[in-house]
Amino acid sequence: MSAATSKVRRAGAVLTVFLKEVRENLRDRRTLTGAFLTGPLLGPLLFVLLINVQVNRELDKADQPLHVPVIGAQYAPHLVDALKQGGIVPEPAVADPGAAVRQQDADAVLRIAADYGAAWRKGEPVQVELFYDSSRRDTGSAVERLGKLVENYARQQGAMRLVARGLAPGTAWPVQVARRDQATPQSRAVLMFAMLPYFFVITLFLGGMYLAIDLTAGERERQSLEPLFANPVARWKILVGKLAAICVFSLASLAITLLAFAVVGRFIPAAKLGMELDLGWHFAGTVLLLMLPLVLLLASLQTLVAAFAKSYREAQTYLSLLMMVPLIPSLVLSFLPVKAQAWMYAVPLLGQNLGIMQQLRGDGVSGEQFALCLAGTLVAALFAVGVTAQLYRSEKLAISG
Repeated sequence: MSAATSKVRRAGAVLTVFLKEVRENLRDRRTLTGAFLTGPLLGPLLFVLLINVQVNRELDKADQPLHVPVIGAQYAPHLVDALKQGGIVPEPAVADPGAAVRQQDADAVLRIAADYGAAWRKGEPVQVELFYDSSRRDTGSAVERLGKLVENYARQQGAMRLVARGLAPGTAWPVQVARRDQATPQSRAVLMFAMLPYFFVITLFLGGMYLAIDLTAGERERQSLEPLFANPVARWKILVGKLAAICVFSLASLAITLLAFAVVGRFIPAAKLGMELDLGWHFAGTVLLLMLPLVLLLASLQTLVAAFAKSYREAQTYLSLLMMVPLIPSLVLSFLPVKAQAWMYAVPLLGQNLGIMQQLRGDGVSGEQFALCLAGTLVAALFAVGVTAQLYRSEKLAISG
């Protein structure tokens, strides 16, 4: 009976700390704004808004006539006529084509040499110059459109030359490539949403960051740590109550974000790009399950890092630097695509990133991959909790302020 009573008292102490921290931080507008509004709601809305603006802008430009300055248009009237049929509107020549594209006076400039006509009549190869600036992302579709029109005209004229000489047009192309794209409409969505896993991790991080700061550096700044540790409640109970509060705020932030994406994802014009995007309840449930052990890991790391700070502002600086760590797996997979191996799912952050990307592609996450991801992150989380608990048991935490 006494053992059962002791367990109830321990659980009651942890619950008391948990309810105290949750209640106090629910009154803090800064914590509520950061955990439940700024990241979880504003992020998905901006994400969808920017994608809609970008997609609609590109589609509108594809449907509209493309104005291109043409230098030497009089030397190749047939080429210019072919471009007009493709929706190109020739503009007057510019003195310096390179400066025109660099200064954004034109998306692209076409220059035709003065000897174009003579070389064409002799049946010799002719060359036209296409000036553009590859560092300007908004001109990529215009340059590609113009380049394809010129290449198609060249192929057509080359085929006509072969026919005039009694040769089959296919003679010039003895080998043809038949492209068989194995990407599904859903897997192509990964190209546009490759940073989505990082966004979820950052939302989780921000959801508990302000609470973690307030429960460590904030209390030290208010000089409320020593009275708290002077209580007969064991320090590990205080730690468990604080970590539980941080985890609840983080999970709530992630849940709001997943709900927001499930709603606003319906307004992403993926179909216009030949993509299929599923951010519904199955996707949200999978992400939430993959993230569960990561919630405890991030909460422990935030508490551990913030505990070394002597002020609220100093803790913000430390945690802002820690926030860069979740970016590493997304950057690695974006710039150095690798074939996923089984052991990678056991690596915290990397496993979550791979699992979310697979779910986004529509491939699903196998039971083995789930188990590795949850087990690997949980082991790391328990280790972080142990280190944080060791710090809480030391006298340094109470007297360092």
